[in-house]
Amino acid sequence: MNVKTSVDVGVDVGVDVDVVVVGAGPTGLMLAGELGGAGVRVLLVERRPHPSEAAKAGGLAGQILHLLHYRGELDRFRGPQTGPEPAPRFPFGGLHLDFTVLDDSPMRAVLLPQPKLERVLAERAGERGVEVRRGHGVVGLSQDEDTAVVEVRGPDGRYEVSARFVVGCDGGRSRVRELAGIAFEGTAFPEIERLASCTVPDSVTVLDDGSLEVDGVGRVPFGYTATERGVFACSGSGGTMGVYTAEVEQREYDDDVPMTVAELRASVNRVLGIDLPLGEPLRMTRFGYSAKQAGTYRDGRVLLAGDAAHLFPAGGVAINAGMMDAAGLGWRLAGAVQGWAPPGLLDGYAEARRAAAERTLLHTRAQVALRRAHGPTGDALRALVAELAVDEQPLLRLGALMAGTDVGGSASPGHPLVGTVLTDHALRVGHRDPRFSGVLHGGRPLLLDMGDRPELGEVAEAWSGRVDVVTVPLDERPADALLVGPDTMIGWAAAAGEPAESAAASLREALQAWVGVPPDGR
Repeated sequence: MNVKTSVDVGVDVGVDVDVVVVGAGPTGLMLAGELGGAGVRVLLVERRPHPSEAAKAGGLAGQILHLLHYRGELDRFRGPQTGPEPAPRFPFGGLHLDFTVLDDSPMRAVLLPQPKLERVLAERAGERGVEVRRGHGVVGLSQDEDTAVVEVRGPDGRYEVSARFVVGCDGGRSRVRELAGIAFEGTAFPEIERLASCTVPDSVTVLDDGSLEVDGVGRVPFGYTATERGVFACSGSGGTMGVYTAEVEQREYDDDVPMTVAELRASVNRVLGIDLPLGEPLRMTRFGYSAKQAGTYRDGRVLLAGDAAHLFPAGGVAINAGMMDAAGLGWRLAGAVQGWAPPGLLDGYAEARRAAAERTLLHTRAQVALRRAHGPTGDALRALVAELAVDEQPLLRLGALMAGTDVGGSASPGHPLVGTVLTDHALRVGHRDPRFSGVLHGGRPLLLDMGDRPELGEVAEAWSGRVDVVTVPLDERPADALLVGPDTMIGWAAAAGEPAESAAASLREALQAWVGVPPDGR
């Protein structure tokens, strides 16, 4: 549509709701909950009449776990997980990276199949007053300088909803993105990936190294095997076995048609040339990979988040990225609706999350090259990367990329934490230090005082209601104080021992850039 608005604040116009969120996957549910918690009137529409029971993702990983810890919500998501927190070992382009050798792994995960994750997020959104309409699909979209209007087809016919903003969280085939005329360029790989976890049948023995001993076949090695026909991987532990295949297929599968055990066994036979017995399925999913990014995350009053904004050609990253998009957009969008957002705040969402997506595209595209290479050259490439990945610094860098914490830093002279994200490592504290659980509970920007600097808290008091102030004294601290966004982005820092006058002045400037002029106009 290419309709731009220079106004990022709420205007007094007649609208049905403040924000329409399209798509009730993890990104849309997370965003709706963020907005509802901020007092924004939200309507969430989803074209599917019922939540999907397909476990497309198996859990949460990366920076989203830090965010949930700082929000004080991690236990809520850990509660329904299907097992203990797995050891930090993760696939990477046909390899397995072992982060257990590090004292502090930059990459961790929580097992939580996507249907259970979506139920937790839906409950959270409902508690915050969000209305969800399932079986309602968007078929039209228009906007002007003041409002956006979506045309929806529901069980009882078509209707229109006007809003200040519309956010497309409706996946890689986003209807919102299409109707807005936003480009979605990149590469779609002609591969079908199949992934399953199942019980171990009597004819299979799981060996100590995770390999499988199959009657009549022999030993099937743990990890990835690349052949001319595709990629196969297997693992076994705790009475279960995991199986993965990737092969080129010139066809598309309907997401609503579940994968079967017979389909997976046929794929294993084509790729590896063996008949692999499988037990009872515990989780089965089929998907394709693309490397794409939207030309813009914002077109006037239409925004994109999650898979509607970016697709990555590797597993384990999409939900982390999408939920972090939601956390980065929610508070900014609330400020635009409520009228306190300074100029450029909403555009800052697009800038920050596009940069984060570029880093994720970097390592996932590299994984494609590693995964798809076969023969002696492919084996040599994986062997070399595996050798490098046992050293601490390469392993730390790869882990940060996978976790979504390697998002750059300050482009200008200043504190090195500015422009990065808050992690336990950045705070120099232990994993999930309980002192920091819930510091971002309010879903607002946070002044985190670690150096007993009450004069900085006095500065932030002018923005009471928009900024929280929390004091957690630390002897070994990375800074005296940090200004942290609800998405864990660090926007300002006072170096240890920085004079009060300069620290207060720079904090006031940072607060004005993030939350506008103080409510009393000072």
